Amino acid sequence: MLEVLQNVLNSFGAAVVVPIMLFIVALFLKVPPKKAFQSALNAGVGLTGFNLIINSFVPIITPVINNMVEQTGINLPILDTGWQATSVIAYSTQVGVIFLVVGLALQVGLFLLKWTDVFMPSDMWNNYSFMVWGSMLYLITNNMVLAMACMIVQNLYVLLFGEVISRRWENYYQLPGTTLTAPHHVGSVWYAILMNWILNKLGADKVNWEPQALKKKMGFLGEPVTLGLVLGLLIGVLGNLSNLGTLEGWGTVFAVGLATAAVMAVFPKVAGIFASAFTSLTQASKKTAKGSSDSGREWKLSVNDAVGYGEPATLITGLILIPIMVVLAMILPGNKTLPLVDLIALPYMVEMIICVSKGNVFKGIISGMIWFSFGLYMCTFTAPYFTEVAMQVGVSIPEGAMMITSFGILNNPTMGLLFLAFLSQNYFIIAGVVVLYFVLYFAFRKNKERVWTYLENA
Repeated sequence: MLEVLQNVLNSFGAAVVVPIMLFIVALFLKVPPKKAFQSALNAGVGLTGFNLIINSFVPIITPVINNMVEQTGINLPILDTGWQATSVIAYSTQVGVIFLVVGLALQVGLFLLKWTDVFMPSDMWNNYSFMVWGSMLYLITNNMVLAMACMIVQNLYVLLFGEVISRRWENYYQLPGTTLTAPHHVGSVWYAILMNWILNKLGADKVNWEPQALKKKMGFLGEPVTLGLVLGLLIGVLGNLSNLGTLEGWGTVFAVGLATAAVMAVFPKVAGIFASAFTSLTQASKKTAKGSSDSGREWKLSVNDAVGYGEPATLITGLILIPIMVVLAMILPGNKTLPLVDLIALPYMVEMIICVSKGNVFKGIISGMIWFSFGLYMCTFTAPYFTEVAMQVGVSIPEGAMMITSFGILNNPTMGLLFLAFLSQNYFIIAGVVVLYFVLYFAFRKNKERVWTYLENA
């Protein structure tokens, strides 16, 4: 049964699993079958569109990023092999396969019991992020119960953070009735809120680098498509410094520039199709809920992080952070991690920071630099354990690299701290982490509307 479930997820992916989950949830909430099917279809079309855009963009810009890293002459022993390789490793471990069922039962059960209003199984694929931490813990301690407990506690925190950010997320990305629960991204929610408050106190909110403000100040130069072109050209130049004397080099520069501009132009149109799925579903479900036991319940469907990748402020901030993180990896004392494959994933990784700051690119860059710098140290610390797990499932270590990591997944201070708490095997520390969750959970439940209002007005 575990193998069948694993094969289904690997074979169909989010573009198929999410619409099926959406259709089932819609029918459960007594949405008319025709409307439920149309919503599910729009969700599937939207996710497929996102994947087509991203999968076309990544092969164009990735070689340029690799060249940029090579030209810096960085010599670091821990190589970032990317989230794709990490997901394969996670789904190949014994701990990972078992958590497929445990996690699914936990997420469905908590939703049905109304412990959470987030329906997380619609983004079940991203459970691999829990599996990586659990697999490393099991490798070190040989304690399956401890590994499962760690992943369950991490899951509880993720559900809480996903609900805290839900209204800000759905309003900023214009996806009503949704939220994000990808553990490797949503772990930054508390930090994004705290850092946004600090930056506002320091006056950073007066530096208005939101896409609409830039458009107003700069005219056509502030258009997202134009900004995408300029930023793409800059990345192209940085990745071809040794090749700018050739036509081939400049051809690559302009190809990257136009590709980035194209993502800026096309992505919002696909996002509109995807959003329509949730708009109609939310309206129908609210109408159905009146008079029922679920009346007034504002449930959120977890969606894949691909839906936010091409939003203008998100993509601009993520791309600007690419060369910045390469430089920081070189100069941070004690860091041994070379970010490489997952550099292109930075627009995914800043989604929480951007939606909290309401698209302020200036604040997003500052917050991202600090958060991902802490993450580099987490990658450095966990690399020996992740490398051992990878070798156990038959992964060959790339030539020239002593160890491997995933900059996109293990660059996660929140999940890393929870991992360290369980790694200590100190019952007082573990109990403290659990108690902290319940304190935060009940505090949020009591002040939910106040928290959401604060995030809307911050």
